[in-house]
Amino acid sequence: LAEHSYPHCWRCKKPVIFRATEQWFISMDKDGLRRKALDWIDRVEWIPGWGRDRIHNMIANRPDWCISRQRSWGVPITVFTCKDCGALLATPETFAHVAELFSAQGADCWFALPPEELLPSGSRCSQCGGCHFAKEMDILDVWFDSGVSHAAVLEAWPTLRAPADLYLEGSDQHRGWFHSSLLAAVGTRDVAPYKSVLTHGFVVDGQGYKMSKSVGNVIAPEEIIRQYGAEVLRLWVSAEDYRDDIRISPDILKRLSEAYRRIRNTCRFLLGNLSGFDPTRHTVPYDQLQELDRLALHQLQDLMGETRRAYERFEFHRVYHALHNYCVVDLSSFYLDILKDRLYTAPAQSAERCSAQTVLYEVLVTVLKIMAPILSFTADEAWWQLRATHPDLPASVHLEALPDINPAYQDEALKERWNTILALRSDVSRALETARQAKVIGHSLDARVTLGLPEGLEEAFVGQEELLGTVCIVSQMTVAADGEALDGAVEGIAIPGLKILVGVAEGAKCERCWVWSNTVGRKAEHPTVCKRCRQALTAMGH
Repeated sequence: LAEHSYPHCWRCKKPVIFRATEQWFISMDKDGLRRKALDWIDRVEWIPGWGRDRIHNMIANRPDWCISRQRSWGVPITVFTCKDCGALLATPETFAHVAELFSAQGADCWFALPPEELLPSGSRCSQCGGCHFAKEMDILDVWFDSGVSHAAVLEAWPTLRAPADLYLEGSDQHRGWFHSSLLAAVGTRDVAPYKSVLTHGFVVDGQGYKMSKSVGNVIAPEEIIRQYGAEVLRLWVSAEDYRDDIRISPDILKRLSEAYRRIRNTCRFLLGNLSGFDPTRHTVPYDQLQELDRLALHQLQDLMGETRRAYERFEFHRVYHALHNYCVVDLSSFYLDILKDRLYTAPAQSAERCSAQTVLYEVLVTVLKIMAPILSFTADEAWWQLRATHPDLPASVHLEALPDINPAYQDEALKERWNTILALRSDVSRALETARQAKVIGHSLDARVTLGLPEGLEEAFVGQEELLGTVCIVSQMTVAADGEALDGAVEGIAIPGLKILVGVAEGAKCERCWVWSNTVGRKAEHPTVCKRCRQALTAMGH
């Protein structure tokens, strides 16, 4: 007795009995449909690239297309059979007449009306001349229905055009919609129905398992929106690489919620520090901007280029990572951290503060445009806040296009110089942390840093002590003279040969800017502030 598996009905679980019946087919090779379809596959952009190989193999190896189904309702196959000789009646005239009836009464009239009312008056069999016909009761495969959607939509609406720019669906549609659309379009129009096809994976739980109510690992969108808001849900969609199956879990959502908070807080900081800035009156020309501000504009161009390329390739996860990294690393941890001193202490319309605000305005407008397709509500909320003081802006960020790179803001030589400064800052930060742990200092502004520069850097940074002190956020920065001993100095890692000696800053702490200086208390009218802050207060009329 041999045992073997046998197919069962998925619905009622009973054994399936196979019975050969007559069906309608579209030949794959008689008129070259297979060859033409394979040719058009190579003219379409497949995202990701493996989609091309998958559908190519399916088309190359598939049998003829069975387009008929035996169902009680569906889109009918509108042909007739002569009752006298069995010949088929399917002519342009009969199709046109049926199409007129469908347009007036709907496709259900095929099932309601007798053949003589579905045929043009005087219809005769081309073989025997008979006038008695039976209508076909099979319906079209539903994949044929969806496969001709390009004709029903793109060709029916004057504001649309064929072929479609993009088809997108799950990876199962290589044997479904992508497949039937290609065959239907190539067979009837001699052209693919799409220019690009994007395939995404399926949503699974945090361990990569399929979601199931019985397992209890389903996370409903309503729950996410209720707990985190719609923006975090949108951020999750954009942050995941859809080319693979997309994981979701409470831990993933929590991490993205934190990422969203960081991006939102960056926008809040930018908005909050544009108070009093009028771009029509206070914008500083590029060649008059401070060096750090010009670097920030260069970094902004890098972000614009990276995100535009990602958007054009539908790589939304790269947009998210680039935007988040820019907000956290380039802005919050670097540029904005250094800029706080200038923004908080310089007079309102001073050249140095306007230089900073010129760039902050450019950064905010650009970041909002970049994030608008992903964080739509947050981008518009910030845009409305900005527009309250800048009414010349469009009513919504969604009326703006993605920003274009400004070549005038790109400066590779400046970037190269600042790569060295950033490496130096990294080594100084490590030395400051060592001093902090040893209780030598508390805050970085409590420090006086002496640098022993390796050969090759003296020429670049001697005389740049004020800039380096600002970048490293220390009160005093000096460069050691040749041969000066720096006992207890920390050795550089990012810059081999660099020596960093951290000590306690000299003078007294300014209560306004918190910088330690020997100039604090030299004027009776402002006994607790440094010279720089006295000048700022005088400029502001205090």
